[in-house]
Amino acid sequence: MSLIQSLRPGGKHGLSSQETRDPIGYAVAALGLLARSDLLDRLGVRKQTERGVFTATRGGFRTLTAASRTFARSGQRGKPGVRVPSARTSGLFDLTPTEDEQMLVDVVTELATDVLRPAAAAADAACAAPAEVLAATAEVGLPTLGIPEALGGISEERSAMAGTLVAEALARGDMGLSVAALAPGSVATAIGLWGTDEQQQTYLPAFTGSDVPAAALALNEPRVLFDVLEPATTAVRDGAGFVLDGVKSVVARGADAELFVVGAALEGRPVLFLVESGTPGLEVEGDPAMGLRAAGLTRLTLTGVRVPVDAVLGATDGTTYAECVRLSRLAWCALAVGTGQAVLDYVTPYVKEREAFGEPVAHRQSVAFMVANIAIELQAMRLLTWKAASRAAAGKDFTREVALARTLCAEKAMQIGLDGVQLLGGHGFVKEHPVERWYRDLRAVAVMEGTVLV
Repeated sequence: MSLIQSLRPGGKHGLSSQETRDPIGYAVAALGLLARSDLLDRLGVRKQTERGVFTATRGGFRTLTAASRTFARSGQRGKPGVRVPSARTSGLFDLTPTEDEQMLVDVVTELATDVLRPAAAAADAACAAPAEVLAATAEVGLPTLGIPEALGGISEERSAMAGTLVAEALARGDMGLSVAALAPGSVATAIGLWGTDEQQQTYLPAFTGSDVPAAALALNEPRVLFDVLEPATTAVRDGAGFVLDGVKSVVARGADAELFVVGAALEGRPVLFLVESGTPGLEVEGDPAMGLRAAGLTRLTLTGVRVPVDAVLGATDGTTYAECVRLSRLAWCALAVGTGQAVLDYVTPYVKEREAFGEPVAHRQSVAFMVANIAIELQAMRLLTWKAASRAAAGKDFTREVALARTLCAEKAMQIGLDGVQLLGGHGFVKEHPVERWYRDLRAVAVMEGTVLV
């Protein structure tokens, strides 16, 4: 019996016929199984040496994409897919997480602390996420967080707020591993939000099963002055389908991904396309960056890639693509907040214990003020991100809110990383302490587009 099935009425952990549970409740119950199981005790996090050799340098490999599993076409073509309703709101301005949401944060934080954090350094060096870590995040049901309950997921309402809380909590362990873990669920969420009945019935069963496929949003491109809303990758109508040409960069887990959501310009408008990895014309190349190395970043080259007409995800007028960008930026803001919190949690006790000239360095005003500034800016980042997420979950326009959150997080996240390194002095420069890795990861917030969404 799968984890989700066990939560259904009649399952081992099912609800009685008299009880109901909201989507956060399902998530909490699913994640609670992790805390009660022996997974954390028996999970061995080992260095992925063989994958490190495969991806350690930018030119380390260049190959056709991995052969995809067979996604059997199902569902009715042209029929709208299942859509989850917007979250109910009380009308009060209150961003305090509910009791269930806080339980969700607590359990995911435990996962981040006990599983992601110990594996982070080795994963960063190997440029790949350990299989055990990815299995642990899949086991607790994270890939199904944004999938409608009617399709085997746990979402009965828009999951933007829950996804934001999960991304923030995971990033307290490691941002790179969080991206690797969240990428498949982001694709599943996108299909749940905008997919047709055929697309949902074809692809989503794989994400609700025990063998979750690697997948990622491919929006970034390696060009100067890149504007995500004006992709250089093109889609041209050709008979009963489209031909895609272009290059996408910093694609998470591209070497083993089985499904991509690719952004391309169709008749002057940005559109999303579902592209299976087995499609001829796809080529993947290792593309490790300054940060997020644990996410297994790659470059995806599309040369005459032919996709059917039903590969279009959502509308072709650019509205779906724009919403995808906004939800992606919201996810990156959440990741920035989580990693920033990790920096604050690390440097605060450090400056209290580190002594210079016979007293803790925290007694110096310049040090104390720098730590206080981190806390202040971090709280501002969190509040803006949560406000944008709450509006997205309620189905309201959140364009302004996510723009404000993105602007603040892009600027202050880098400053928090820099200050963290500065506060540790010489220790901030060496890999013995994790702040140098967090600084490199936080630099990504200002430049990343796509890859994950909530």
